[in-house]
Amino acid sequence: MLLLTLTQSVRMTTPNRHLICCLCVCVCVFDFLLTSFRTTLPAPMFSRNNFSVWGILKKCIGLELSKITMPIVFNEPLSFLQRITEYMEHTYLINKACSLSDSIERMQAVAAFAVSAVASQWDRTGKPFNPLLGETYELTREDQGYRLISEQVSHHPPVSAFHAESLVGDFVFHGSIYPKLKFWGKSVEAEPKGTITLELLKHGEVYTWTNPFCCVHNVILGKLWIEQYGTVEILNHSTGDKCVLNFKPCGMFGKELHRVEGYIQDKSKKKLCVIYGKWTECMWSMDPQTYESNKKAEKKADSKKQKSPEEPEGVDGDDADNMPEVLETVAVIPGSTLLWRISSRPQHSAKMYNFTNFAMSLNELEPGMQATLAPTDCRLRPDIRAMENGDMDQASREKERLEEKQRSARKDRSKVEEEWSTRWFQSGTNPYTSSQDWLYTGGYFDRKYSDLPDIY
Repeated sequence: MLLLTLTQSVRMTTPNRHLICCLCVCVCVFDFLLTSFRTTLPAPMFSRNNFSVWGILKKCIGLELSKITMPIVFNEPLSFLQRITEYMEHTYLINKACSLSDSIERMQAVAAFAVSAVASQWDRTGKPFNPLLGETYELTREDQGYRLISEQVSHHPPVSAFHAESLVGDFVFHGSIYPKLKFWGKSVEAEPKGTITLELLKHGEVYTWTNPFCCVHNVILGKLWIEQYGTVEILNHSTGDKCVLNFKPCGMFGKELHRVEGYIQDKSKKKLCVIYGKWTECMWSMDPQTYESNKKAEKKADSKKQKSPEEPEGVDGDDADNMPEVLETVAVIPGSTLLWRISSRPQHSAKMYNFTNFAMSLNELEPGMQATLAPTDCRLRPDIRAMENGDMDQASREKERLEEKQRSARKDRSKVEEEWSTRWFQSGTNPYTSSQDWLYTGGYFDRKYSDLPDIY
């Protein structure tokens, strides 16, 4: 907008073209300064070495964990609403899909986005804070061309709804997430619940999918590590094309750790292209015939080298699930096209909850921001703020106070038989999948925040 104003004030004559170029450079620098974000947290993460979760989890094997209170030391200083906002880290892939004229190329970009949406979970073993009922989070990224609003719309079961939209009207991205957590003795498994919907408005296309399972190993003994597994099906409701992605479990020898393999097929189930890579590193695409020929050659070579396998370490039920050696480099098959590559994390990431640069910025409270934020925004939540600042005792006290305040408010509503009313989303039916969903009703960015609940 600034550039438009400046250029309109200068007549576009030949002598003025150099001036316009100078103005463009100045505006680019100005925009960069405006959109710079912090690259570190106020304090490093608290050591978890002297804490054990066994006393809490030993009675919960096979049970759903949403009602179990965990010590704050196992948290990270983000709300789950902010954690799901990390889907947007690679929004450039949606923008790329919007710009492509070929529907199969658009599906490739959407598939890469779906994989990239879980990439930030690599090595993120901290638990995000459970959102309070009515908690919200907003994010506007003019540099990436979108704005997002999310709300905790249900407490039991815990459901988080989000809605992101392009600032220039190219796309809408929305969904509702209900993660079911279960403890299986040595690991915690998160089952994905809820549909994710991406609408490419320019092309009149709608894509839907669900996320893979996520498992955190060694919550009792050994080093924590994460794997994603399960089948993710991305359906283009407009063309009938489908992308089937297999997030492979690591297996006994860990050969498949982090690997993703799949294909795009048309509505007649003809395979049009293959997609492969690792959700922790990169994704590639190529034609199915070349890929299958390469796989056959690999298997033939492996069969010649194969020896009788030794018993792997860690098979004893009382031992830790040792993480297999990670060979991060994907063997790229000649003729492949790169779809996405993960951004490198900051060097100090390990001391900052293994956050990416994007995650590092999510709880930043910039000067003047508090005056425009809804009073229910995560950035204003005192327990997360205290933890981010390194005050674990204060964070723990605030967390207990907020949870008690939430319980008290629920009791008060039950006494007068008052139902909780969501503010920005309403329960409804996803028009493309016919499944239950939470749909954005609009109006958040009008900044009319009267009658919001006092949750902090």
